[in-house]
Amino acid sequence: MRSLGLITVMLLGALTVCAQQQPSDVEVVKASWGKIRIGWERDPFGGPLENFDEMRSRARNERRIAQGGGERAKREAKADAANLAQQREKNPPKYYFIYKTKLKNNSRSPITQLDWDYVFLERGTENELGRQQFTSDEQIGPGKTKELTVTLTSPPTKTVSVTSLNLEEHDRFTERIELVRVQYADGHVWQAQ
Repeated sequence: MRSLGLITVMLLGALTVCAQQQPSDVEVVKASWGKIRIGWERDPFGGPLENFDEMRSRARNERRIAQGGGERAKREAKADAANLAQQREKNPPKYYFIYKTKLKNNSRSPITQLDWDYVFLERGTENELGRQQFTSDEQIGPGKTKELTVTLTSPPTKTVSVTSLNLEEHDRFTERIELVRVQYADGHVWQAQ
């Protein structure tokens, strides 16, 4: 129901959407998203690529080959290397997506909770490609600014492969933050129509 009203308003222009969708006393200062890849071979914070047993196996095979172990030692070394590669493939890298927005509270009452959506639109057509929905239990005092950060495993849109997502993907989207609900310390609640 809410999206039908949003489509109607979108035809009037982006400024109208912001004016009707956002409460006038909460300002979206900025928004950004990014991805991080954990568990890949060039992770500067990760340990060595091979554990002690793998290193011992590799050293043993190198020693056998150097001492003239012949073709059998070379075959065993290749088999060990293939087994290690297969073990590493069982634990593929994981991607995490970080969604951020910076909000300013222009009201006289502190904010205690926000429901907000990070919306991804196709550049040019402005068709919605994806929406991430969040609830943040954050205190934002009157006149104060706060950055809200959420980390998820789900990408911005379902139409993009997680592993093929790169820096150029930022150019495919128009992004915006939509506030859905704002709860204030004095008890009143603003709700999007």
